[in-house]
Parts: sequence; C-alpha cells; structure tokens
Amino acid sequence: MTHPRDRVDRVAAPAPAPVSAPDAPAGPAPRTSDALPLVRARWVLMGLFALNGLTFSSWLARIPAVRDALELTTGQLGSVLLAGSLGALATATVAGVLVTRRGGRLALLLSTVGFALAYVLIGAGPTLGSVPLLAVGIFLTGVSFAVGNVPLNVESASVERRMGRTVLPQFHAAFSIGAVAGSGVGALAAHLDVPLLSQFLATAVVGTVWRLLSIRHVVVASRPVRERVLTDVAPAAPGVPAPRTPRRGLGTALDAWREPRTVLIGVVIMAAALSEGSANDWLALAVVDGFDQPEAVGAAVFGSFVAAMTVVRLLGTRLIDRYGRVAVLRTSGVVSLAGLLVFGFAPTLPLAGAGVVAWGLGAALAVPLGIAAASDDPMLAAGRVAVVSAFSSVASLAAPPLLGLAAESMGARHALVLIAGAMVVSVSLSSRVARVDPPAAPALPAPAADDPALAALVSRVVGPVGEDGRGTASAPEPELDAVGAAPAAR
Repeated sequence: MTHPRDRVDRVAAPAPAPVSAPDAPAGPAPRTSDALPLVRARWVLMGLFALNGLTFSSWLARIPAVRDALELTTGQLGSVLLAGSLGALATATVAGVLVTRRGGRLALLLSTVGFALAYVLIGAGPTLGSVPLLAVGIFLTGVSFAVGNVPLNVESASVERRMGRTVLPQFHAAFSIGAVAGSGVGALAAHLDVPLLSQFLATAVVGTVWRLLSIRHVVVASRPVRERVLTDVAPAAPGVPAPRTPRRGLGTALDAWREPRTVLIGVVIMAAALSEGSANDWLALAVVDGFDQPEAVGAAVFGSFVAAMTVVRLLGTRLIDRYGRVAVLRTSGVVSLAGLLVFGFAPTLPLAGAGVVAWGLGAALAVPLGIAAASDDPMLAAGRVAVVSAFSSVASLAAPPLLGLAAESMGARHALVLIAGAMVVSVSLSSRVARVDPPAAPALPAPAADDPALAALVSRVVGPVGEDGRGTASAPEPELDAVGAAPAAR
C-alpha cells in the first residue's frame, strides 16, 4: 500500500510498463503458478531473521564465561568484541557488490559457511586459551552478518512490494523474538555448565542446516544481473532512449555512496542503530548502577525495552500503511527521545522504567523504515542496502567505547542521554524516507517484420514484443495472495 503523503514521483506522466529487467529469465515471463509461493518465502525469511537473533544472543549470554576462561579484563574484552563491528564495516560495500554481481543465493551460502566457521572458533578460542582464535571468530561473525544482511533485507523488501502492504518491520520483530529466545538458551546453557565448545559446535551445526534448507526458498529479487542486454547488440532506434540497465561491479555499489538521499537514510539508520545498540550494551548496567539495583532488575528493565520494540514491529505496520513512512518515523523519533530523557533524569525507578518502554516503542521502526526506503528501486536495492548497513556498523563500532568513556565520568545512565543528539538528527531527516518511485524505462521499438533474426533476439531477451513495443518478460513483480497465486483481476 502506498500512502499518498509518502510518495515522491520522479515522472509526471503515468509510468508505462517497464522494459525487461536485466535479471529476468530469457524468454517469456514465468507463469504465476510457477512462482515461489509468497507465504513460504515470507515465513522462511522470518525464520532466518529469528535464527540470526537466536544465535547472536546465545553467544552474548556466554560472554561472562568467555571472559573468565581467557582471564580478560573488561577493557580487553571490549577490544576483542569490537572485532565483530570491524568485520561488518569492512564487508558492507563488498556485500553490495557481491549481491549485485552474483545474486543473493551465493551471498547467503557464503554467509552460512562464515557463520559455521565463526562459531566453531568462538567455542575453540576459550577452550584452547587462545584470544586470537576468539577474535577471528568474532570478526567472522561480523563479516558473515554483513554478507547475509544485504540479500535478507532485499528479499524482505521484495516480499513487502509483492504483498502491497507494509510487513518489513515484522522481519525485524522476528530477529528480536529470536534474540529473546537465544538469551534464554544461553542462560540455560550457563546454568547447566555446558562447555563453550559444545554449545557453539551445536550452534554451528543447527545454524548451517537451517540456512541451507532455507536459502532455496527465499531468493527471488536478489538475482545476478545480465551482462548483456538488447542494446549491446541492437542499438535503439533514433530518438528512443536506451533501456535502463544497472551496471555491474564495484561502480554500482559506489554509486550509492554518491546519492544524497541514500547517505541521509544511512544517517537515520545510524541514529537508530546507535539508540538500539546503546540500550543493548548499557541499559541493564545503567539500571544496576544508577538505581543501586540487583542484576536481575537490570535484566528485567532491558527485557521491557526489547518487548516494547517487538510489539511495535509486529503491530505497527498498520500505522505505516495508514499514515506513511515520514509521519511514523517522525513521531517515533519524538517518542523515543522523550523516553530516553525520562530514563536519564527520572528520580525513581518506576518512572525510569516507563521511560524505557517509551524509548523502545519509539526505536522499533526506524531501521525497517530506512531499509524499505533504501529498497524502493529493486534494481539498485543491493548497493543501497549495503550503504545504509555500513552506517549501522559505524554506530555499532563507535557506541560501546565512546559511551564507556563517558560513563566513567558521569555514570552509565547519564551517558546514555548523549545519544539524544543522534535522535534529534534522525527526526530532522525523517522526510528522506518518503517513498520514491524508480524512473520508468521507455518502450523498446518493435522489430521490423522483415527481420526475423532480430525478432528472435528480442523475444529471447525480453519476451514477445507487442505492438506497443513492450516485452512480456518485463512485467513487474506480481502481487501474490497468501498461497502464492495471482489474485483475480479487479
């Protein structure tokens, strides 16, 4: 569903049907009955998001055991943990190139292999007393997450477009639900004194099998583009612009870095990642130190933050469909900012807890909205998602040490208030997530009737060309119903 307040059209005239997409299969467009059922793609994608949250949180829950096994100080542990953010940051642009050139399937396979090796090393490092092994494992988790994150978000945005209504926040809610479950798994493993190597070997095996069974069901949009299009062998007629075709390679990904809108969306996502990540790292500790409470209370307050985010991600999609991206992001930012300030300066724990809930409610939708905005143009989604993901990695890289330094002088609770500045910036840039329709491509000239060779080439590349000069293989993504079938004409 496209909200009228939330659309920025690039063409004034009604958009003609697009020409063949570069990644469309040769020949006629596939029948809808042969398409991957949308309902299956949606739920399998949600499962992959939940798996990421589950495995990540189950590892974080064992950090105290990892620290004790390697006899690390808090500062040394923080430095080792930064390896994950460095890996994600170093890989973000490469991930966009990989998905653009080779498609999402290869990226997800590489991510699967990387995660498996990473968790084996994370278990082996403390067991063998090797900090370098642990650091390499953590670095690989960041790399693997960055490589897999681009196709997962591109595919999720594609599902949203096909459904015709907002669902992308629900995928991020699945991550949050998985994170809650993973925390429970890690806590249970710690309570039962499960060896670190045994837990993470099991994590590697389960994660690998889960991902391998899922990949073939989810890759629809992030397919590799073709190197050659019709204009490579048959120039357009005089006066007819060439079809719109994305370039392949590093230049495609770097183009996104030169787009002001994409960069500003990245800033919005960086502010959101800073808000959410700071709560993940410091909220429980801020409650314990700021209100002189036991660790269980700090964990409960943090749980209320995660629960608030999850609820809004599950149920807030209707707000986006009704009021549009910009209004929802702006309102969310104000609510989140108010909640953070209440938490930072509240004189009592109950009032601070209410502020935490408001903070979580407001922080829930910023990242999904940014990802959706970066994916408005399916042809350029991979490079743009990689750019905004890099901004998120920068926030993850910078937040822990900077807030840690501030906490030493003003306490963790007041140090968290510093991220209010990023929230203000996010609210001021909220208009950048307005929907932007991709530019329409011109129709191809129909081949001459007396040139059967050219007619056969056109049919093979873009499908049969009608009298209006349009190829059938260029049909836009069909809107599918719950069982993957095209709805009746209406």
